[in-house]
Amino acid sequence: MLDYTNYAGTTTQRSGYDEGLRTYMISVFQNMGVALAITAIISMLVASSPSLMQVLFGTPLQWVVVLAPLGMVFFMSAKIMTMSVQSARVSLWVFSGLMGVSLSSIFYVYTQESIAKVFFITASLFGAMAIYGHSTKKDLSGMGSFLIMGLMGLVIASLANLFFQSSALGNVLSYVGVVIFTLLTAYDVQKLKVIYYNVGVNSDDVAQRISVYGALNLYMDFINLFLFLLRIFGTRRD
Repeated sequence: MLDYTNYAGTTTQRSGYDEGLRTYMISVFQNMGVALAITAIISMLVASSPSLMQVLFGTPLQWVVVLAPLGMVFFMSAKIMTMSVQSARVSLWVFSGLMGVSLSSIFYVYTQESIAKVFFITASLFGAMAIYGHSTKKDLSGMGSFLIMGLMGLVIASLANLFFQSSALGNVLSYVGVVIFTLLTAYDVQKLKVIYYNVGVNSDDVAQRISVYGALNLYMDFINLFLFLLRIFGTRRD
């Protein structure tokens, strides 16, 4: 498994313009952008077929739909550094397709207009934090432990709320989730720069594979931020 924490406390950087870093970061965001596009297309196609939705979410197959993306994340985390660059990219595309199937259900819960609105809100917020994480001179590594602890608490509280079914707690968790994944976006972008300066400069192949895994991390930041914002600002269907 690729261990980002090995580099979390390292702030080695180079001054001035770095063409290698620029190419590396463009690759990260290109991979992420393609993954998001695949997810959007697959989710809309699946949601447009009521019969397919019934099969996927009205039968025990729903557990496959829910758990398959999680399994793919564990697989990529364990194998990313031994895959070829192309295999890593294909794995990311497969994962994003599985996420598209899983997220198709939001079109039956929220109106398309509100989904589009929240998507653009998410893109704007994510973009602003990514720019901050890339350009700031402040070391954000100190936020890492705080954010991981907050994320673990968010997951535990969300699981607990499946039993309590508290709308008030659900609302609080949505706002907490927005804060956590907003900060994680800046943190992860800066961390990708730090990793590049430690391993990417000396190995183009490693840099490309890390760019795919970095895209996976930023993709998940974006998707989670989108889902929490959707809970806050989304308009539910009658």
